[in-house]
Amino acid sequence: MEHMAKIAFGLYTLIILGGSILAVGSASLVRAMVGLIATLLGVAGMYMLLNAQFMALMQILIYVGAVCVLIFFAIMLTRADGKGEEAESAPVRKNVLALLAVLVPGSILAWLVMTKPQPTTGIPVEVAIEKLGLGLLGPYALAFELISVVLLISMAGAVLLAWERRGGK
Repeated sequence: MEHMAKIAFGLYTLIILGGSILAVGSASLVRAMVGLIATLLGVAGMYMLLNAQFMALMQILIYVGAVCVLIFFAIMLTRADGKGEEAESAPVRKNVLALLAVLVPGSILAWLVMTKPQPTTGIPVEVAIEKLGLGLLGPYALAFELISVVLLISMAGAVLLAWERRGGK
């Protein structure tokens, strides 16, 4: 069973890395959003490996469902004519610097993980969904509501940008 978990971990890691490379490296905003969706689905898969099904479902519903749909509407509203400027290809120097910015911290972290492994903890405590819901509606209600305000403000900003580009008054 542990062998299958390692294979699933590797698969989800590849999905996350592939999606993140597509999200960052794509010149098209729609393709970048598809990369973001793949990355977020890979993270939901990681939550499933951690036996946190509720968190995986919330990852899919909130981030993949709501946030990505919001980003899609923002892209469609602000670039509806399809004549947006295409990003210029980065010079070789910038690509090398970007690769170094990833490899140097990544290699340091990989060396630390391989040479100084931390002891694993026991199985996490299972939290009932009812208790989690009461926490979201109790002491964390303000943070929960602020998330919806951020989404509302970003959608209003996208509509405002589209309105100004189309010559609205």
